Amino acid sequence: MSDSQIEYLNLTAELMSIRKRGDVPLAYVRTYGCQQNVADSERIKGMLRKAGYSFTENAEEADFILFNTCAVREHAEDRVFGNVGALKKLKHRHPQILIALCGCMMEQEHVAKRIHDSFPFVGLVFGTHCMHEFPELLYKSLVDGSRVFVRDNDDKKVYEGIPTCRDGKFKGWLPIMYGCDNFCTYCIVPYVRGRERSRQPEIIIAEAKEMIEQGYKDITLLGQNVNSYGKGLDPRPTFAQLIGEIDKIPGDYWLRFMTSHPKDCTHELIDTIAESEHISLHLHLPFQSGSDRVLKAMNRHYDRAKYLDIVNYAKARIPDVSLTSDVIVGFPGETYEDFQQTLSLIREVGFTSLFTFIFSPRNGTPAAKMDDPVSDEEKGKWFRELLAVQEEIAAERCASMVGRVEKVLVEEKAKKEGRLCGRTSGNIIVEFDGDDSLIGDFHNVRITQARNWILTGELA
Repeated sequence: MSDSQIEYLNLTAELMSIRKRGDVPLAYVRTYGCQQNVADSERIKGMLRKAGYSFTENAEEADFILFNTCAVREHAEDRVFGNVGALKKLKHRHPQILIALCGCMMEQEHVAKRIHDSFPFVGLVFGTHCMHEFPELLYKSLVDGSRVFVRDNDDKKVYEGIPTCRDGKFKGWLPIMYGCDNFCTYCIVPYVRGRERSRQPEIIIAEAKEMIEQGYKDITLLGQNVNSYGKGLDPRPTFAQLIGEIDKIPGDYWLRFMTSHPKDCTHELIDTIAESEHISLHLHLPFQSGSDRVLKAMNRHYDRAKYLDIVNYAKARIPDVSLTSDVIVGFPGETYEDFQQTLSLIREVGFTSLFTFIFSPRNGTPAAKMDDPVSDEEKGKWFRELLAVQEEIAAERCASMVGRVEKVLVEEKAKKEGRLCGRTSGNIIVEFDGDDSLIGDFHNVRITQARNWILTGELA
């Protein structure tokens, strides 16, 4: 972060020491969408903390309110508009509050225009490419009192040195790259996050080492397509090389990554996982559809055979690998025969779990303009059929783990009193009886029972 931006943080701290509503200035930050948005919010919170803010979970008591938005699903956009509208009365009661919006939605011109025209109490709007300018934008909004809208200024650079205030104490996100070059026909991400930019490997490795030394047990490397990491760097490292170097850092931790694009997933990466000490035995590899015809319409750049080759190689090299994926049901032009090919692929692979979605058109993407003759009712039937198939597969896989002892990272209290909840290396949820003091550490758990998606056990 530049010296000028640091100075803006200092100026904001001086200003808010006078304008605060309570003992200290408070910020309320709400994040929608993916893990990359969570990581972005952690950097924004890092800058806010440097500007003297503390944080609250109650918007009613905040001096600064920020919504970090997601444009991937229509439902997420609708929630944002509804929740922003609910702030109108709060702004009327406390005019000095600054309300801000950022993230992927703000990079869409029609959204920014709607915010400008219909929500005049929103004072600051900035897009995904303006993160490094946030201190200046915040200060000017507070001082001038005029509305600030900044978006669509991608300079294709990576800005380092931005402070981070992480939400978790033992699980953390580590971005390794930004943007996407794939332009899948259904996806808005390349239009709102720009083209791929990779961080320098030495900076990533140093940040990972710092997190491990701080006690983080579960670190997830983030990128829209981590498998294409290194594009634009000279010399260009592969993602397998990067994750292999991080794996060499001593400590008791798991290393995860997402998201992996099948077209760039290599045998080298799978070999690296198989030979590693810390990389989790979990591969999230979105296939989206089992039909080659639909995959071509999606512009995915692989076919069913290519996907199965990767999966079969992973199963051979990593016998305990846990495979998860994303699936879109009802893509424009998809037939029931195409959908049946998706079901057959699901049965052939045997996924641990799936993230399933009914197609949602995104304004500005090619798929939004495609003919879509299948009714929502019919797509709903397909969706329920898919869930039934996957539920059966997940139940069988979980049942096969009964009697095994699994290393589990204990994450939180379970809903039932006296029980804890954690995850295995394969990202499978386990519940068991235990004391709260176990949270945040690894413990061995003997699996005693299996449900459809969750294992239960006892401390071994």
